[in-house]
Amino acid sequence: MENKILVTQSSLPPLEEYVEEIRPIWESHWLTNMGEKHKELQAKLKMFLAVPEIEMFTNGHMAIELALQALDLPKGGEVITTPFTFASTTHAIVRNGLQPVFCDIDPHTFTIDSAKIEALITPKTCAIVPVHVYGNICDVDAIGDVARRHGLKVLYDAAHAFGESYKGIGVGNFGDISCFSFHATKVFNTIEGGAATYKDPELGKRLYELKNFGIRGPESVASVGANAKMNEFCAAMGLCNLRHLEEEIEKRRAVVERYRQHLEGINGIQLNAIQPEVQYNYAYFPVLFDKKAFGADRNEVMDKLAESDIGARKYFYPLTNQFECFQGQYDPQKTPIAYDAAQRVLTLPLYSNLRMEEVDRICSVIKASPQ
Repeated sequence: MENKILVTQSSLPPLEEYVEEIRPIWESHWLTNMGEKHKELQAKLKMFLAVPEIEMFTNGHMAIELALQALDLPKGGEVITTPFTFASTTHAIVRNGLQPVFCDIDPHTFTIDSAKIEALITPKTCAIVPVHVYGNICDVDAIGDVARRHGLKVLYDAAHAFGESYKGIGVGNFGDISCFSFHATKVFNTIEGGAATYKDPELGKRLYELKNFGIRGPESVASVGANAKMNEFCAAMGLCNLRHLEEEIEKRRAVVERYRQHLEGINGIQLNAIQPEVQYNYAYFPVLFDKKAFGADRNEVMDKLAESDIGARKYFYPLTNQFECFQGQYDPQKTPIAYDAAQRVLTLPLYSNLRMEEVDRICSVIKASPQ
């Protein structure tokens, strides 16, 4: 329908700009395998994110999966992580032959509760995989301290935190590796894509090999690798979108502020926390509903929005430790705060082209939901 509001909308540059960006590809016939567009985007992202090193991938999931493999963790080792995340995080751990150990979350930031990590460490623990959620940054200081004291690797899933900084430091600088998603729905997209940022050059060599079949040279295949190379068309889209990113984030900020003007202070509605030392990218706008206080639960609000042709998303629901593919393996009641959040959260429409009158309409429907 013409008035339908989707939960998200991909950011696109002007068509003419993208056409000009890809025009040299027709001249070179170089479509993939680390071509000029790939090299240019990788260099510009390294500068934009203010990180020592970066490697790009065909998508964010392969960035996480291969980054975990590059850390050379012991098969069957335990990895402390959060169930309040997208499927990719947990699946990457499991697909590497590792055992996820689920830690509960902070009720305000929805990130892993750093105070609960140490109690979960056993002789089999080899790594921590925290997730920056909705643009909220994990307690990187405390997590880094725990990891150092116990000799653990740290890989951050930074899919929600592209372009953000904490205490003036780019978010990609924390842990051994930070992984980003450049999926079409993200603040910055390359249609499909991802990246891993890191400090250790040896780790970079391993990441490069893993994404390119383990190839070291024309006649040298030194290890068993995958194929996770970003193609030139995706890199070209990234170059275009990166030029407009600051403007896109500013538009998103205005949308978030409008939502807050409408919904802040309403009994039974919990909005996303604001971390004072974080420079945000305004990627998501989650709202948690308490039926007893507000008069309608998350599902009822979602139904009311749907009746008005407004899309919303239960993100994240269910928890990854509730997935059918892991049936009987984990107890979601052992992460009660995450479980509660998953029952009550709804992410509202948020993208740069969302008009203020549409935000007003969305909030009017929410406010009327208890009636």
